[in-house]
Amino acid sequence: MLARKKSFTSAIIGALVALSIIALVLSLVGVEDVTLPPTVKYGMVFDAGSSHTSLFVYEWDSDKENDTGVVSQTLSCDVQGQGISSYANNPPEAGNSLRECLDKALEVIPAEQQRDVPAYLGATAGMRLLREQNSSATEQILAEVAETMQEYPVAFKGARVLTGEEEGAYGWITINYLLDSFTKYSPKAHTWLHPEAANIFGALDLGGASTQITFMPEGSALRQNGASEFTLYGYRHNIYTHSYLCYGQDEMLQRLAKELIVESSPSRRVRHPCYPEGYKETVWLSSFRASPCTDGSDPRLPLGDGSATLEGRGDASGCRAALRKLFNFSACGQSQDCAFDGVYQPPLRGKFIAFSAFYYNFKFLNLTEGQPLAVVRQAIEGLCTRSWEDVQNPKRLPKYCANANYILTLLLDAYKFNETSWNNIFFQMKAGGAELGWTLGYMLNLTNMVPAEVPARLKGHRAPLWAAAITFIILTLVLGLAALLLQLWV
Repeated sequence: MLARKKSFTSAIIGALVALSIIALVLSLVGVEDVTLPPTVKYGMVFDAGSSHTSLFVYEWDSDKENDTGVVSQTLSCDVQGQGISSYANNPPEAGNSLRECLDKALEVIPAEQQRDVPAYLGATAGMRLLREQNSSATEQILAEVAETMQEYPVAFKGARVLTGEEEGAYGWITINYLLDSFTKYSPKAHTWLHPEAANIFGALDLGGASTQITFMPEGSALRQNGASEFTLYGYRHNIYTHSYLCYGQDEMLQRLAKELIVESSPSRRVRHPCYPEGYKETVWLSSFRASPCTDGSDPRLPLGDGSATLEGRGDASGCRAALRKLFNFSACGQSQDCAFDGVYQPPLRGKFIAFSAFYYNFKFLNLTEGQPLAVVRQAIEGLCTRSWEDVQNPKRLPKYCANANYILTLLLDAYKFNETSWNNIFFQMKAGGAELGWTLGYMLNLTNMVPAEVPARLKGHRAPLWAAAITFIILTLVLGLAALLLQLWV
């Protein structure tokens, strides 16, 4: 009897050893590298324009597609007040104006990541103009902005004035990123696809002080002047971009008013063809001396610091004729590769997205997308012939007639769109849930400078093998307990 008990105990112990070995082997074989989900990174960019400043916060996963982050917009915040260039006489206020939006940005970025968030401020045409007039005031404003941003727990990377070409190129990047023109994920192929160059959009940007045109021409048509190169998602893109300072809509209105006043001198009552009949506006001659765009030293300007009254007459054709005088078309001579003011421009190619002031002015016309040019002209004509009393009810701004005619002149006469290619222009302000502008393109390009993180890896176990190992371990424990009890009994 005792021998049988000892034999049974030995069998249990043998099974216990066998199960332990099996459990150990399964646990070792089941080990594999487990890739953790990529961490989310953040970045913020201030767009310091001529008339206002906006803050955009973006985010992207740390493992990137061919060294370019897949970026999305997390926050948009409009800074109260005018553009930072308006603080030339009080630079500290330029920095203080940013605080409210900086506080909002920190609310959406996790506290543990804030100190790693790259933060930038890019100033555009308003500050480019101020730099021409007063470079010391420009530097003081940028210094105050930098001091304010450095007070916040972010990785401040700098505040600077962008060139017009950078502004145009980054806007182009934004558009084509949001419209999947650079890369698009294919669920069927489980890979990223890169569309043909012909499917890449051009960009048309109109601000308060400047306007930009950017597109990808035929390779042989691109000269060195106006050319820029970007590498995004592993592909090189050669584009044409040019920025025209003083051709933004605000500076255009100032230049137009000045020319009309000069032509009407010495009379101080000026008939303005682009403003509605019955509208009146008083302008001070000193305002023309405040901007390089209106050339305050022009000897044709009336002397003194008086004023002039602009009286609208609602003449669309007269408006366009007056606007054409703002462009120097004769500087191009007979050259076909020239826009105006003697500036080289290769032949237009492909479709274009017109955003910023292009979009807002044409939205006002209440036209559906894709309307022929003749319908657009008719709508503008109707707008310009309405009296100021009629335009005020419902309230409409008096300058839409001027702005709309200016856009037509810029697109058709200057950039050389025609009846056919007009249909290739699409007026919009958003795509893919993000606003169109240069800031997203700026952030996209800058992510190339941030090394892609190697995805974090841990040692893990394949689920089926790990479950089997756990089962054998439990059986081993049960048999071990049984063997111990049996040994005590024996």
